[in-house]
Amino acid sequence: MPMNPFLAPRQQENLVLASRSPRRVEILLGLGFTFDIDPAPEHLEDGVDHSDPFALPAILADRKCAHVSTRRPHDVVIAADTLVIVDGDVLSKPRDDDEARAFLSRLAGRSHTVVTGVAIRGAARGLALFGSERTEVTFRALSADDVARYVATGEGRDKAGSYAAQGVGAGLIRSIDGCFFNVVGLPVGLFLDLMQKV
Repeated sequence: MPMNPFLAPRQQENLVLASRSPRRVEILLGLGFTFDIDPAPEHLEDGVDHSDPFALPAILADRKCAHVSTRRPHDVVIAADTLVIVDGDVLSKPRDDDEARAFLSRLAGRSHTVVTGVAIRGAARGLALFGSERTEVTFRALSADDVARYVATGEGRDKAGSYAAQGVGAGLIRSIDGCFFNVVGLPVGLFLDLMQKV
């Protein structure tokens, strides 16, 4: 059974990922964790106050975590939510390829902030932990053809800001200031800091 060397074995028991994100699954597997997958429903994102976009990912992550934790009270539930923020506006997953092109055109040649909120809950033991991580990403200057060709790959259709830093979308990026894994969808340092409190 794989284990993470930075945590005690008892801190790695009965873990549940409240997400269907293949990127988060891959990161957790790479860290040596064994876990169940029990995604929270998408509707939990409805009706959330958007007045502070930088606080939003942690709020959404905690909502998802709490929802799954109520039906799995004896497990340690992990949830995360990632948003791209530019000019104070939230760019979540694009509705369609037209919106994806608009997102990427807006990000081209400039910097934006990727924020991921992480929440960990264990209802039976009264465990409720959460935090968020920010990473600054700067895109290369991109032509309309560059944007259209990337959107046509389909890679960014289910991702905040319409791109994947770990895939072909790496070619969009000039620089990353902060945690790379945060841009992928799970800030590893923050996650392990929270898990050490479990």
